[in-house]
Amino acid sequence: MTATVATLGFPRIGPRRELKFALEKYWSGKSTEAELQDAASGLRTAAWARQKALGADWLPSNDFSLYDHVLDTSVMLGAIPDRYGAGAGEADLATYFAMARGTTATDDGCGQAHASLTACEMTKWFDTNYHYMVPELVAGQKLTLNGSKIVDEYREARAQGFETRPVLLGPVTWLSLAKGRDVDPFDFLDEVLGLYSVILGHLGHAGAEWVQIDEPVLVLDLDERQRKALTRAYAKLTRCGVKLMLATYFGGLEDNLTFAASLPVAGLHIDLVRAPDQLDRVLKAAPRSLLLSLGVIDGRNVWRSDLQRILDRVEPIAAGRDIVLAPSCSLLHVPVDLALEGRIDDEVKQWLAFAVQKIEELAILKRALNEGRASVAVELAASAQAAANRLTSARIHDANVSTRVAAATPAMRERHSAYETRALAQAEVLGLPAFPTTTIGSFPQTAEVRHARAEHNRGHLDDAAYQQFLREETARAIRWQEEVGLDMLVHGEFERNDMVQYFGEQLSGFAFTVNGWVQSYGSRCVRPPILYGDVSRPDPMTVEWWRYAQSLTGKPVKGMLTGPVTILNWSFVRDDQPREASCRQIAFAIRAEVLDLEAAGCKAIQIDEAALREGLPLRKRDWQQYLDWAVDCFRLSAAGVGDATQIHTHMCYSEFNDILPSIGAMDTDVISIETARSQMELLEGFARYRYPSAIGPGVYDIHAPRVPSGEEMVQLMRLAQQHLRPEQLWVNPDCGLKTRRWEEVKPAIEAMVEAARTLRVEAMAAA
Repeated sequence: MTATVATLGFPRIGPRRELKFALEKYWSGKSTEAELQDAASGLRTAAWARQKALGADWLPSNDFSLYDHVLDTSVMLGAIPDRYGAGAGEADLATYFAMARGTTATDDGCGQAHASLTACEMTKWFDTNYHYMVPELVAGQKLTLNGSKIVDEYREARAQGFETRPVLLGPVTWLSLAKGRDVDPFDFLDEVLGLYSVILGHLGHAGAEWVQIDEPVLVLDLDERQRKALTRAYAKLTRCGVKLMLATYFGGLEDNLTFAASLPVAGLHIDLVRAPDQLDRVLKAAPRSLLLSLGVIDGRNVWRSDLQRILDRVEPIAAGRDIVLAPSCSLLHVPVDLALEGRIDDEVKQWLAFAVQKIEELAILKRALNEGRASVAVELAASAQAAANRLTSARIHDANVSTRVAAATPAMRERHSAYETRALAQAEVLGLPAFPTTTIGSFPQTAEVRHARAEHNRGHLDDAAYQQFLREETARAIRWQEEVGLDMLVHGEFERNDMVQYFGEQLSGFAFTVNGWVQSYGSRCVRPPILYGDVSRPDPMTVEWWRYAQSLTGKPVKGMLTGPVTILNWSFVRDDQPREASCRQIAFAIRAEVLDLEAAGCKAIQIDEAALREGLPLRKRDWQQYLDWAVDCFRLSAAGVGDATQIHTHMCYSEFNDILPSIGAMDTDVISIETARSQMELLEGFARYRYPSAIGPGVYDIHAPRVPSGEEMVQLMRLAQQHLRPEQLWVNPDCGLKTRRWEEVKPAIEAMVEAARTLRVEAMAAA
């Protein structure tokens, strides 16, 4: 019997974010489409070569994307909304990026005049921090095969000597992610399957023997419609002349296991990191003719594997059948190469593995299975030693943190008074008008800001000069906000590199990278902190910056914090204790900061929980347990303040309607949410739930370069008033503004403030 190694996908961005810089150069008009495509081709070639050299036998193609693989699939199927003006089968790169980013009337990112267009909706990919573009389907739409990216990239690899297994998002997962406009997306099933059959036929004709078809929907609670669709899909697609490796990940098959194992595919990939207990049941259900791909290495976290432990589990299996060893999912979700890191100290570094190191681990496992453990004795000993060192390290546990968490009382989670009482106290202190305006927190991180930070990090700009630069940027931001007429101000966060990293760098128990970048969406990359030990707050983190900003204005300035659940979910989290335990430790650290801000005189404190929905388990039966501890951690961080202190939170790019009772249980005074792309649809659920507190529905989509008009914002707020009482409503952008340019931000915020004034006039007239 033989063991081989497969990768389900490799990071697209390049070791040093080469894709990000190529995209932004193209969008700014400083390079051509041909130059962008050359850069993309170079990244693909380098990824194939590297994976092959590391010992991978099954290389993926079509795992690369210029923006998003779900958007790629939508374009491939011709699911292009009419507003983008592309005819059947004619979508070009300008259309692709218009769907991803929207356009303005003067700049579509490609140097041509274009109408002002909104981007497609964007939300989180299952329970990850990766964002995908939501497919749109409308009644009467005709799908047509558009482009040949998947075949072209297979041929591109083959021409360079790399035999690949093309990766294709499964039709049932794509339809499950799609949003129907007056139509059920599954009404398009036969049409979609016809196009998939053509694609698979083209791949077979090009020489592909296997195709990896990703159906992560199989780890969810499937309804009967989805089960029937899967049955029809694979009865049809397995007749197309190529072998299908059906890939499931992010969880266990559970009640879908027998069903999945019975589908007429040639191979099945399972996630044994998220769901290790499913292996025995899979072995019983899977016929010997089914090639099993075992996801034994964590594709979503950065911890080094205990290889001997994995071998103990898979050796008996490999003795009786061919198996494929693989990461649990695509390596899209981890940084590229640990060897590029010089910032992490050696003790922590020995515990880690990035994408490159994970493939090396798989290659060691393959050699051990095919040639015997003695052939990799040195590597196995090193793996075991690293696991032992991590288990016994004095840096992991802090008795003071454990004592503090154990001493928490129920009263620490409760505000002193109900919202109605608090709202009256806050109105008296803050004196805000109807439809108060604010922003989410950050202002543009310009080239000058990034340069100053880089020079300071390199030691070329001393502390005093850097602090003076940041004070000047903050003062300019405060002055501009006063001039434009915003009601509640922010200091702009120029001192912050990232909303999680900034706090993690000031907390114990975190490590940080230099090149540990992970794609969030498009060209947006983040460096998640590595949470390896117990968390505490040695010193105040934000008080002095808030105090300085507030000294410059008579208007209220929000204190800006990242919430415990978001810090947890946007970090690579230790796997030696429950996530809930780590979250409570972070909650105590944020609570201390909240109380220090209030003591300094801050009357409005925003505790962002952008990732609360993202951490929701994939199976509904597990939701409440997660929501209970997540809400408890937020309340622990926020509830110590007095009635007159206004607690804000912010959430974005998630579906909230199914967890609204838990959002209500957070007991905030104001919540701001993303609603611009969805035309206020989210507010329908808030209205049905009768959400009691104030809401700031976003009227400015900051993830697109277009500048909306004031009238567009007024129309959105009129829609909002169909669902909520006017006195509940704030006016704000969808999210922070750090990724935008001042040239975009200033006219958009000016329009937003003018829109709020229009709403006030309309409200007075109606009264």
